[in-house]
Amino acid sequence: MKIVAICGAGIGTSAILKVNAERALDRLGLEATVVATDIASLGAEADDAQVILTSPEFVAVIGATTADVVVVENFFDTDELTRKLESALG
Repeated sequence: MKIVAICGAGIGTSAILKVNAERALDRLGLEATVVATDIASLGAEADDAQVILTSPEFVAVIGATTADVVVVENFFDTDELTRKLESALG
């Protein structure tokens, strides 16, 4: 399973989402490869992804995808991320 966390530059928000997604997956007892990337590289990274994690402002630029797009409101709230990943992967 592959999860892609995106943000504008691929450094800040996506890195936070990546770390917290790994924590959430651990809580759920699931294994996945989690990749942090920028919006410009999304096409190359997300072609085989099951989930794309993003903030609300990037949803419109994701485009067509077979992955579940999970919008995260609070990047530091691992409870929110755990609930949303459980829903997307369940």
